[in-house]
Amino acid sequence: MLKKFVVGIFLVIISVNADASELVNKYERSYLLEDFDVYAQQLYSKLNDADLSYEAFQLGLKGYLKLRDDEQINSDRFLTIIDMSRSANLKRFFLIDLKDEKIVHKSIVAHGRNSGGEYAKLFSNKVGSYKSSIGFYRTAETYRGKHGLSLRLDGLENSNSNARKRAIVIHAADYVSEHFIRNNGRLGRSLGCPSLPEKDYDKIIGKIKDGSLLFIYYPEENYLRNSSLVNLNPASAAEETSLTVQ
Repeated sequence: MLKKFVVGIFLVIISVNADASELVNKYERSYLLEDFDVYAQQLYSKLNDADLSYEAFQLGLKGYLKLRDDEQINSDRFLTIIDMSRSANLKRFFLIDLKDEKIVHKSIVAHGRNSGGEYAKLFSNKVGSYKSSIGFYRTAETYRGKHGLSLRLDGLENSNSNARKRAIVIHAADYVSEHFIRNNGRLGRSLGCPSLPEKDYDKIIGKIKDGSLLFIYYPEENYLRNSSLVNLNPASAAEETSLTVQ
């Protein structure tokens, strides 16, 4: 009798521990978090970099959790955030290692020439607009083009669904440099691509290629109001998102 009682208690303990483990896993791994803001704030604090705005990070993390749980990304270790609300002369490209909970690279990054001068203010998804497109992207395959090694991007929202048609890719460019800023007063601009400095470019591409998530942030009212990813309520399991992938 005593043996059965001990076995029963042991099974209850295992069950409780299993339930607790599931809750912890849900807290850390799912976008359906009642305490999402607490989780986001704790992770942001660990990154410990004031150059990355909390709003850009919080929205990027929200979309990341949703897209990962929906199996829309193949590589879930890295989240890349480009904060287009910052001056182009400042570092606004942030490569976040979510496994080690740290920023492993940050740098300057160009925006489209018709998006603005030092500051990007205008965005478009139209072919030939030469403007940057905001929203979530999935990185794809690499290729060799006129800028050397380049990384294709697939837009995951209506705000950037024409990324393939527009040939919006990540590539290195000599106009993305501190030297160019000193000589011209501002960073050079692309035809809409998030162009990076040549230094360490190959290493960055090696980390983020083949299915990781990139979020280009700007507090544009229309985007923030209509994007199902940034508006997703983490505590609501009922709300769904529709993706436009070209």
